[in-house]
Amino acid sequence: MNALEVIDLTLRAGSFTVQDISLTVAEGEYFVLMGMTGCGKSLLLKAVCGLAQIARGRVRLRGRDITGLEARFRNIGYVPQDGGLFPHLDVLRNITFPLTVAGMKPVAARSAVEGIVASLGLEELLVRSVAYLSGGERQKVALARALARKPELLVLDEPVCALDEPTRRDTCRELRRVQEEFAVATVHVCHSRDEAALVSDRVGVMCEGRLLDTGTLQELATGSNHEAVQRLLNWN
Repeated sequence: MNALEVIDLTLRAGSFTVQDISLTVAEGEYFVLMGMTGCGKSLLLKAVCGLAQIARGRVRLRGRDITGLEARFRNIGYVPQDGGLFPHLDVLRNITFPLTVAGMKPVAARSAVEGIVASLGLEELLVRSVAYLSGGERQKVALARALARKPELLVLDEPVCALDEPTRRDTCRELRRVQEEFAVATVHVCHSRDEAALVSDRVGVMCEGRLLDTGTLQELATGSNHEAVQRLLNWN
């Protein structure tokens, strides 16, 4: 079974259109969606998560049609570009927020996320204000919060773009390790070939609102017939 199926999807934001997108992400796969700024990749992710209105097409999560569902009912863990942490909550309450807002008691919520906290090495940070976290720590907290609800799909929108190069590489390796540990299908948006090489099983390349090609990074770098794909993968 595929974790995610996007079928002939079209959506609009002002005068910009993401058009006729079809793709699949297998169970346990780490799929990277690449493209230059403004190509529509983040807009596509928002549609998958229920945060942007679809004009035409379908979205299925593990065989279940979720096209018309509100975002809160989709069981997708979404990490926006800036992490989206709540500045008035400490690290623990940020991580457990999806559970407590669903009605779980704080003690039970803390117990439920112990494995995630330990896996990401966040035990010493739980009472810290998120205002005092480094960039890499903020992304770990955002990832932990997304994993807290045991999502069927993890969606990462440029999760390391604001980090310096050493931290970016370390965080990418951590993302891949955690993704494998929790066996969650993942869609990761970026525009860097080096970043994709650190995490991806398979890659899709978008340009001007269209998905041009999919395959392994090596397949696309050496075999794609699309000039835009070659330009992105060989100039980066």
